[in-house]
Amino acid sequence: MLKIKNIIVFLTLSVALVSCSEFSKVLNKGNATEQLNLATKLYENGKYAKSIQLFDKVIPEYQGKAQMERIQYMVADAKYQTKDYLESAYWFERFTKMYPKSSKREEATYLAAMSNYYSTPRSSLDQTYSQTAIESFQKFIDRYPDSEKVADANKYIKELQLKLEKKEFDIAYQYYHTENYKAAIVAFDNFLSDNLGTSLKEDALYYKAKAGHDLAVNSVLDKKEARIKDAIQMLDRLERNYNPSKYKDDVDKMRKKLNDELDLINNLTATK
Repeated sequence: MLKIKNIIVFLTLSVALVSCSEFSKVLNKGNATEQLNLATKLYENGKYAKSIQLFDKVIPEYQGKAQMERIQYMVADAKYQTKDYLESAYWFERFTKMYPKSSKREEATYLAAMSNYYSTPRSSLDQTYSQTAIESFQKFIDRYPDSEKVADANKYIKELQLKLEKKEFDIAYQYYHTENYKAAIVAFDNFLSDNLGTSLKEDALYYKAKAGHDLAVNSVLDKKEARIKDAIQMLDRLERNYNPSKYKDDVDKMRKKLNDELDLINNLTATK
């Protein structure tokens, strides 16, 4: 049994060595036809990284020729399969522009959008690629409204929009976290204006009110009354939209603190 296993291992290694030798020979000394044939064979067998090396060699030789349509699609897909998403987005988009009548255009348009989607970073980083991915998915939906992939495209757009919203929300929250309360109030206002249907609305209203509260209670006396009243209005807005709010306990504490501060100011004014 052990001898059979050793024979299988030996044969496997031998085939691998022959394959490597063939690949190296064709890559470095083969003509364009040989390189394309082997590149196609490797691509079809899932050897995408090696196929890309050969495709890079033959592309200049096949520019403007009929074979280039298939070559370009295989290159795009090979880069997608190897998770080189920035490159695959470029090649799929280029394919859709160069071959508008291709039977592969719908698939290439969708995979270009998916490539952009996989290029997007977490919400705390720059979201340029998220916006690009949204535009790519929207282009797919506009171009192929009856495609079975439209539902998925809409799902990805919603996910990416939430990521963009989270980025903007986090910027506003950072102002609050660093006790820059005035900037936080403005930033949360802008967030709410820019994202009317956001799922983060309750959180934004809460932290805006919290910033208003903290600004008011830490203000000098001559500014305190006006800021307390502004903060109470912020709490009122939160409770009008969410009653009861998931932040109800904290909202009640803030409201009591603001009213107590307001009573204190009124008492001081009355004794003068």
